[in-house]
Amino acid sequence: MNMVAPITPAGTLKPAPLMQVRDLNKSFGPVRACRDVSFDLRRGEILGIVGESGSGKTTLLRCISGQTPPSSGEVLFDSQRHGLRDIFALSEQERRRIAREEWGYVHQNPRDGLRMRVSGGANVVEPLLMNNVRHYGRMRAQSLDWFAKVELDGARVDGKPRTFSGGMQQRLQIARNLIHNPSLIFMDEPTGGLDVSVQARLLDLMRVLVREMGLAAIIVTHDIGVARLLADRLLVMKAGEVVEQGLTDQVLDDPQHGYTQLLVSSVLQI
Repeated sequence: MNMVAPITPAGTLKPAPLMQVRDLNKSFGPVRACRDVSFDLRRGEILGIVGESGSGKTTLLRCISGQTPPSSGEVLFDSQRHGLRDIFALSEQERRRIAREEWGYVHQNPRDGLRMRVSGGANVVEPLLMNNVRHYGRMRAQSLDWFAKVELDGARVDGKPRTFSGGMQQRLQIARNLIHNPSLIFMDEPTGGLDVSVQARLLDLMRVLVREMGLAAIIVTHDIGVARLLADRLLVMKAGEVVEQGLTDQVLDDPQHGYTQLLVSSVLQI
């Protein structure tokens, strides 16, 4: 059952959570990769998860995106069909349906999120095919429209992704993940491996598209600059635990935890 949105102190309605993570733990043998992680994500909100390599942020992302079951805890998602339910209480088929219809996932390496042997245009519209859209002319038009939205040359719509630069491949992957109007998009180090100028343009594009579409987004990054630009709120992870969380400006401008202070001051190499 969907939760009723609570009333804020100012008297305005606060949107009900799109996702709630409760006491999530993930262990690999004796190693606890995530420890008692809890947070809410609301519609239209961008949550950043930051920390050094090995902090548990990627494991957390895999759990909350349904790829890896947690050892304990809940990942509640307000899906169109089931309402607010623990995704791991659903069948694998239903989790795949949610991932296909209601989520997007942008990989750090775009080759992990693209089919390199088919055209760029076919990559973009494939989610429509998986969601039973079959009108060729309409799909072609939408593909060209999304090429324009992510600032790719429409003349290359029939080109193979392997002929695109890394930045162009990432733009193509973003288009592929947004064309079906998901309610939530996961992003795993989306600017990793790109040079600074390409990163800046890509970040600006993602910020505009996510805001215009009113999406909720969760971005994992080791780059504090990326987190500051994109995220409304931050979770700071160390050794599998959330050591600090709050509004992005508050966390980065006045960090309370010693580890966060090291991240912000760039003393800790990540």
